[in-house]
Amino acid sequence: MDLVEAITPEVKKRAEELRQLVQKASYAYYVLDSPIMEDTVYDRFYRELQELERQYPQLIVPDSPTQRVGERPATQFLSVRHNIGLYSLENAFNVEELQSWDARWRRQLPSTGEVEYVCELKIDGNALALTYENGVLVRGATRGDGVMGEDITQNVRTIRSIPLRLNPEAFSESIPERIEVRGETFLPLDVFKQINEERQKASEPPFANPRNATAGTLRQLDSRVVDKRRLDFFGYTLHIPGLDDASIANTQWEALELLQRMGFKVNPKMQLCASLQEVAEYYQHWDTERLNLPYMTDGVVVKLNSFKLQESLGFTQKFPRWAVALKYAAEEAPTVVENIVVNVGRTGALTPLAEMRPVQLAGTTVQRATLHNADRVAQLDIRIGDTVIVRKAGEIIPEVVRVIAELRPGDTKHFIMPSNCPVCSQPVVREKGQAVIRCVNASCPAILKGSIEHWVSRDALDIRGIGEKLVHQLVDKGVVHSVAELYDVTTEKLHALERMGQKSADKLIEAIANSKNQPWSRVLYGLGIRHVGSVNAQLLTEKFTTVEQLAEASTAKIEAIYGIGAEIADSIYQWFRIPSNQTLIEKLQAAGLEFSTSESSQTAGDGNQKLAGKTFVITGTLPTLKRDEAKTLIQKAGGKVTDSVSKKTDYVLVGEEAGSKLTKAEALGISLLSEEQLLEILQD
Repeated sequence: MDLVEAITPEVKKRAEELRQLVQKASYAYYVLDSPIMEDTVYDRFYRELQELERQYPQLIVPDSPTQRVGERPATQFLSVRHNIGLYSLENAFNVEELQSWDARWRRQLPSTGEVEYVCELKIDGNALALTYENGVLVRGATRGDGVMGEDITQNVRTIRSIPLRLNPEAFSESIPERIEVRGETFLPLDVFKQINEERQKASEPPFANPRNATAGTLRQLDSRVVDKRRLDFFGYTLHIPGLDDASIANTQWEALELLQRMGFKVNPKMQLCASLQEVAEYYQHWDTERLNLPYMTDGVVVKLNSFKLQESLGFTQKFPRWAVALKYAAEEAPTVVENIVVNVGRTGALTPLAEMRPVQLAGTTVQRATLHNADRVAQLDIRIGDTVIVRKAGEIIPEVVRVIAELRPGDTKHFIMPSNCPVCSQPVVREKGQAVIRCVNASCPAILKGSIEHWVSRDALDIRGIGEKLVHQLVDKGVVHSVAELYDVTTEKLHALERMGQKSADKLIEAIANSKNQPWSRVLYGLGIRHVGSVNAQLLTEKFTTVEQLAEASTAKIEAIYGIGAEIADSIYQWFRIPSNQTLIEKLQAAGLEFSTSESSQTAGDGNQKLAGKTFVITGTLPTLKRDEAKTLIQKAGGKVTDSVSKKTDYVLVGEEAGSKLTKAEALGISLLSEEQLLEILQD
């Protein structure tokens, strides 16, 4: 008898009962911290389910508790695009800066009265983006750059506080077809201590801190190793594409409560505050009490509770305006200022830097610290020879906090910001209402060097082999005079540079040529337009599929994109009005750079165009392919993949537990394909 036929209804029913029992027990133990059964009873149920699935492999489903740990190590992690971008948070370091943040958003919405704030402890871990389809976890990805991350689903499945299947009782109606959850994965302190003790016994170097240990664990290729590390997770953001948020939740607080009902842990120390004063009190309380927590926290995340307010405020280039990370005081240390120099960046901004006696700060040796701008220099009254207190802003960039005037010697030297650029000697300007002083000479070598360094950086054109030293040589020796001239460089020109042999020159020429294949979004980011980060570049190129469309767009049309504010829109509009920038675009286009996201450019390089002109929609969980993999196969064959079914849809690719898209496709009489049929078409 065939094995499928041997599975009786009683066996199927028992397997489902066991899955539900084990899932409920795991939720009670790992999420609620309130066990509902003895370990021996749990183990008995778990082993019975394992045995049934071993005997009848057809019973195995992706969300079974037995499928948390993969048997085979991954060979690599695939880079995937986030369905919804992950923004960073603006930092504040004290109550005064919190008040400044509050005042800024209120200026944008001056008629707003009293509001509610949600406070959550900022966990010192690693952000994860989780995707659920029809209630089942289908993808877990690292934050990456906010646009692209790494698919680590196999490792995410080992985290017991992340549900493999959402609780359907959390919703008044059916579970939405797709749900995006954001949260922080972390190592509890007792687990971190145990891991380091084990590493030391094995003569392995200990992890520096729980955050590094978490990052290293998530990138293990063997999920069995990840499972042993016992990572934990707090959910903090919920997105349900295609639905009116108000139909699910009107506020952040309601969203957190919904996350709990869905099966997630949320931070139990969260608090709904009716005033900024309550927020300050919450922050001050946890500034000391955090030492008693079983995990690391480096601040408090403050969000406006109302989703309507959040939508009205939108985003800056990097941050949501409706949220701020109120960080705890960073580690500080005293040192002596030996000199003050000025750095000129790619936008022409002049930044004063204090050169100091080396000092240990947050685990690193610090010798330079930013003084931000002329106003900050005057405010500090900092002089060469002063003893100062330095800290790491956001635990990354060293900055001078204050001068200890009592220790000032008699021979200190005053510092005055230069009136001419220290690199090109041209006069500098300070725009009205701006704190930054800028060099506006487009031919300034410092601006050119900064522009090239940005162009070749990993998030832009990603030209490997061109670092800061090589950029300086290229500019100083007159090999290139603009970003576009990188594409005119020959091996003969490179031979004139220091330590540049034939092999290195050939590899560099190849890397420059390969950068012509980078997509329009990376090219736009690489242009270095003020306020346009990698996330915004992606948003812009999805709306404006050619450079001509963007160059001709009005500020109102640019600002209409979700996440793009007035300041960004104006910066883009003005950039395209400058003749030298127009010339740069023309030269880069002539060099072969990609300035569009047309279907031909998306599918270029693949001779199999059997699906050209066909539109696909994917629904349900496919047997072997992940949704992104199926989408890539279709696009490489010339097809187009959209999110919604319409009369213009040619095919719907159907997997298990397909939802409303399948129903609509059947009603419209649209052709249905299985994964196997799709692969047969592509292989024919």
